[in-house]
Amino acid sequence: MGASLQDISRRITSTKKTRQITSAMQMVSTSKLSQIQRQGGQYHVYADRLHDVVAHLAEAHITNVAGTLLEQRPVKKIGFLLITSDRGLVGGYNSILLKELLARIEEHQLSKEQVVILAIGGNGADFMKKLGYNIAYEYRGVSDVPTFEEVRDIVKAVTSMYDNEVFDELTVIYNHFVSRISNEFRAEKMLPVSTDSFEKKTDSGLHADYEMEPSVESILAVVLPQYAESLVYGAILDAKTAEHAASSNAMRSATDNAKDVIDRLGLQYNRARQSAITTEITEITGGMAALE
Repeated sequence: MGASLQDISRRITSTKKTRQITSAMQMVSTSKLSQIQRQGGQYHVYADRLHDVVAHLAEAHITNVAGTLLEQRPVKKIGFLLITSDRGLVGGYNSILLKELLARIEEHQLSKEQVVILAIGGNGADFMKKLGYNIAYEYRGVSDVPTFEEVRDIVKAVTSMYDNEVFDELTVIYNHFVSRISNEFRAEKMLPVSTDSFEKKTDSGLHADYEMEPSVESILAVVLPQYAESLVYGAILDAKTAEHAASSNAMRSATDNAKDVIDRLGLQYNRARQSAITTEITEITGGMAALE
């Protein structure tokens, strides 16, 4: 019985240490979440202004310009920009994304030869590699609070592959941050840049007539890459926000579970201790009776 008490005591000590670790990790994730939400507020101001510029171009019916990110071409290969986390301990954050991506591939009856994966985050890259998909681009170690400069290199690689027809259409796959306790799957077409939604929002029966200087192509060569950058940066920022929230929730759940285990072990320890004391008293009483 003494060994059993010792074993329970060791398990209580070990679980308490685990609870301390998960509690600390929850605090870190919550802090990162607050930081990235502040960063997101600054980004949206810039994104809204850029959105207005592209909306005005759409109003002027500047669409499908050859040699730009607006150009529509026959779709032979579809690219998926998959944004997952590098590490685990984030609950179902990654599994939901991967499940939805595979479902989308199956729904459109795409063969592995027709799919090009651009993976941001190790979990997605490793999973899709194991399934035999073509990983055309891989980026690990995205900052906890990503900077615009960090994403610019990613966008350059992505748009370069699009220009070189590595894929003909690109959809970004990520988790959208809804609140501190929930997120939702998003799949948004990024390339070619579509102005359809802008035209609908600005369609009032009157259309602006623009004179472009030096040329339409020159203006689009500057504006569209910046717009693509804002789309990718927004998705990564959103995904990272959802990741920190998922991590915080997972660590809170782990901390609560550890507390429950400690409570159960405490009851088990007290019962075992009472049983041991009762046994000792019985043995002492029996010994005294034998002496009499």
